[in-house]
Amino acid sequence: MSELLARHRAVMPNWLALNYHDPIEIVGGKGNRVLDADGKSYLDFFAGILTNMIGYDVPEVREAVERQLATGVVHTSTVYLLRGQIELAEKIARLSGIPDAKVFFTNSGTEANETALLLSTYARKSDQVLAMRQSYHGRSFGAISVTSNRAWKNNSLSPLNVHFLHGADRHLTQFKGLSDADYIKACTDDLRHVLATSVSNDVAALIAEPIQGVGGFTMAPDGLFAAYKEVLDEQGIHFISDEVQTGWGRTGSAFFGIQNHGVTPDMITFAKGLGNGFAVGGVVARGDLMDAPHAVGLSTFGGNPISMAAANATLDYVLDHDLQANAARTGAIIIGGLKEAAGRLPVIKDVRGKGLMFAIELESPAQAARFMEETKKAGLLAGKGGLYGNAIRMAPPLTLTVDEAAEGLAIIVHALEVIDAEAAAQ
Repeated sequence: MSELLARHRAVMPNWLALNYHDPIEIVGGKGNRVLDADGKSYLDFFAGILTNMIGYDVPEVREAVERQLATGVVHTSTVYLLRGQIELAEKIARLSGIPDAKVFFTNSGTEANETALLLSTYARKSDQVLAMRQSYHGRSFGAISVTSNRAWKNNSLSPLNVHFLHGADRHLTQFKGLSDADYIKACTDDLRHVLATSVSNDVAALIAEPIQGVGGFTMAPDGLFAAYKEVLDEQGIHFISDEVQTGWGRTGSAFFGIQNHGVTPDMITFAKGLGNGFAVGGVVARGDLMDAPHAVGLSTFGGNPISMAAANATLDYVLDHDLQANAARTGAIIIGGLKEAAGRLPVIKDVRGKGLMFAIELESPAQAARFMEETKKAGLLAGKGGLYGNAIRMAPPLTLTVDEAAEGLAIIVHALEVIDAEAAAQ
């Protein structure tokens, strides 16, 4: 055990997850690569859990933060006008497509989801919320209650009355072999049945990830949330799209993941990549929902001048360089290559994803852990997860080049070949 790892274990919680048998300390980064304390370089295909969205040491972001630091003002709080906050809110409101949108900034996706749930339950005067099976929405009391993954739930107590829906669980026996259209119909019928049998009065909202992050990048077929929203609209139920991982063009085919379904939600929550590593999250919602609460509110650190400088620079970079198109282009190289490999490697049970958000499902958690070690050895960082712990999930920076996509794909396929050969030999 390294000296730093021993110190970590002495003062940090036992439940604080660390990747790898011998965890690494990242001490430097440039472009889409990072350097560990031993001087080893890695192509980063996990990006700080989808947070270093445009890579490392980006001049535009660094210079924006340095300009703000040079003013001497790192923090003022939301009781004063914040020019950078207003400018960023204007951009996000426009990009969201939500009519008469307003934005509230927080420090994380967890806090953003808490805010959205508060807005909806206040407006509907109901504690009843719908969420998706296999979902993950954060680690706070309320966010855990709408999380549907036992590995991430510490408490059965809840401030909300939650009912979970189908939509990303096509592996279940009753859904195997169904076409997209038939699966959507089965799920929509189930939603109507839940509303007829399991709730007592007005439901506040459905909160859903267009692609489930911790769930191993499982996703509903395009169109399911459009079908769901038709049902929700009949009863005035709000739709909250959790875009903490799917936002800002990562799917390649849409700027926000929910747009792949042809739906404009009532609220979008966001965080992670927007600040390219600086802490920022928030909610963009219909103005009537955002304005409704009667109590005074503020966020001491949410939307602070430093994070706003970084987020404005990051979002401008994404738009100016059309990184959504780059995600589609480079993601197609990787996902196409993985699907080709799946045809000859039985160890691969599924390949799924959109753009630069893709996953490989293996036979067991042990194989997922083996993959992590093998790709680490070869100089590539990845992530793992899934409901059963057997999925590898990867989401490189949106600045990934075609050459880097090919390089990463080669490392991934080689690791899968090694694991497949080991499985065949057993």
